[in-house]
Amino acid sequence: MNVEQFRTFCLSLKGVTEDFPFDEHTLALRVMGKIFALTGLDDTSFQVNLKCDPDYALELRERYPEVQPGYHMNKKHWNTVDFEGSLSDQMLMDITRHSWEQVVKTLKKAEQQTLSVNP
Repeated sequence: MNVEQFRTFCLSLKGVTEDFPFDEHTLALRVMGKIFALTGLDDTSFQVNLKCDPDYALELRERYPEVQPGYHMNKKHWNTVDFEGSLSDQMLMDITRHSWEQVVKTLKKAEQQTLSVNP
């Protein structure tokens, strides 16, 4: 999966917007204003920071060398995922959706209802 495919997938999820809050190279993808994915567009390799349930984060890190503790993030709740490794596009979409879901769970009930997501 390349960065454009990733971006298109993220923007297909409900309530997602994108911006560059830190600099012109760091793309942030948000659901209802809260970041669920970050990637550097000027990096030599395509890696994405994704939010993750702490237990699942550990499981992914143990199972896949492409998944590491979140670079410059809270390592309990964030993973840095190498999108150029051997993980399938389906797996990359699944863990990206998981990140989106982790953030949706933290939203107010009214915001969740806007997304038509059950808490």
